[in-house]
Amino acid sequence: MSIEGAWDLTIATPIGRIRPVIELSRRDGQLTGIAHGLDEAVPLQDIALDGDTLTWRQTVTKPMRLNLTFTVTIDGDTLAGTSKAGRLPSSKVTGQRRARRGRVLQ
Repeated sequence: MSIEGAWDLTIATPIGRIRPVIELSRRDGQLTGIAHGLDEAVPLQDIALDGDTLTWRQTVTKPMRLNLTFTVTIDGDTLAGTSKAGRLPSSKVTGQRRARRGRVLQ
């Protein structure tokens, strides 16, 4: 399953919706990624794809410092799952892969 590309996420948190973008790619056979949002870019850590389940960790500093763990299920160009920040309740995550430039639609 190819998951590379840019994904527009929506995270429904207790303080409101956050809309980061994650970029996933393969480098030397390994998944790598970066998240962009709230005026910061942070690397994704421990990225793993098991079937259609994608997991990763990331640390953010805005709107507050949090260590986040994501678990999402990929279904074509959409994803859905949760993010968890320590002892806080899980937040619902949804996402859509951005269209790739130069891609021919049939």
